[in-house]
Amino acid sequence: MTKSYSLDLRRRVARFVEAGHSCHEAARHFEVSVAFVVRLMATYRATGSLAPKPEGGWRYSKLDPHREFLLQRVAEKGDITMPQLAAELLALGTKVTPASISHWFRRQGYRFKKNAAGQRTRTLRRTPGARALAHQAPAAHAAGAASARVSG
Repeated sequence: MTKSYSLDLRRRVARFVEAGHSCHEAARHFEVSVAFVVRLMATYRATGSLAPKPEGGWRYSKLDPHREFLLQRVAEKGDITMPQLAAELLALGTKVTPASISHWFRRQGYRFKKNAAGQRTRTLRRTPGARALAHQAPAAHAAGAASARVSG
């Protein structure tokens, strides 16, 4: 992520332009882009501030106004799918993709994991693999030989 120019550099650029130099001259002199100087001076003339704009922060989602509706629908019907929620929101007048609903739930801290009944497990009827049989064969053979010696 890029970092904002320091307030000191911003002040020097603004003083240089205010002293009568052009934005192109200021850009060459301070080794910054012309676009930076032009935007800086436009903001400075409009607001009187040289401070950089804040970065990051809260992101707006069009699903935020529907928070109570979404949480209520998931509580009522635990196995509702994202496409079904998208269709219900469309009926309310909000067009949104199922993926964005899923992203919204994750950003809100909700996670929907499968329960134990929905997960795949190995069946007990499955035959052991060749490696398991190879390890069992000598033990079975040794047990048979030992019993032969005891009885004989």
